[in-house]
Amino acid sequence: FKEKVIAFYNNKKSSLLSFIKKTKENGVGYFLRKIFLDESDNNEKETDITKEIISTIVFVLLCVMAIRYFIGELRWIPTGSMNPTILEKDRVYVEKLEFPKKEIKRGDILVFYPPEVELSNSPLAVLSRLSGIFCKDMAYIKRVIGMPGDKFEIKYDSRIDEYRVVINNKPLDEPYILSKVVWTPCENPDVKYCGPFVIPEDKYFMMGDNRGNSQDSRFWGFLDKDRIIGRANFMFFPFKRINVLTDKYLELNEQKIKGHYIKNLYIVNRY
Repeated sequence: FKEKVIAFYNNKKSSLLSFIKKTKENGVGYFLRKIFLDESDNNEKETDITKEIISTIVFVLLCVMAIRYFIGELRWIPTGSMNPTILEKDRVYVEKLEFPKKEIKRGDILVFYPPEVELSNSPLAVLSRLSGIFCKDMAYIKRVIGMPGDKFEIKYDSRIDEYRVVINNKPLDEPYILSKVVWTPCENPDVKYCGPFVIPEDKYFMMGDNRGNSQDSRFWGFLDKDRIIGRANFMFFPFKRINVLTDKYLELNEQKIKGHYIKNLYIVNRY
């Protein structure tokens, strides 16, 4: 029995290696014909099981790419820049915004490629981004604070020792931030974008909820719409912090306590 198993394994290994070698010699067209058109050749040793394994792998990979491109993907959060809303090592589900088209609103939590990250358009790099396999492109997660057309400014109120975001000459209510006092000050030489300015069309001003430790638009400027990966709308791990990051979550909690909504008891993620 042992000899039969070894012989079977060696046969399949030889068949797979032969198939890979012929693909290298004859190109991608040969691979596609053999896998998807089921072309046969009596002089070849590839077996049905070899083609079945490879076609299954290819099919699964295409399904993963389609899901990630059109529906959504899972992301692991490496930093605490969104503390206390999303903590380091939390896992979130990121929905895609292009299919179907979904509107971006102030307060949305977006995952995106920052402007300084250069994205390669080589076939291997594109495949890596679509599949998530060995993808090394850096992505950020921040909250939409400034919208296209907004007059934006960050002001420090010395009377109460607080920083405030001012949108169209009105202070923005931000109960989700970690601290109103601990911010990276605009006097810091690395902070270049405190305003006042008007946010251009198709651009967004992104900020982390941890204003004292967030590499956001204050440092690198506006986010182009084309750099957005998707919107984080569900935190699924750790289980004790499962949280829906949408307006519906806020509405349900307001109903739960009959309109007497207490902010501090819940994580409020969108305004």
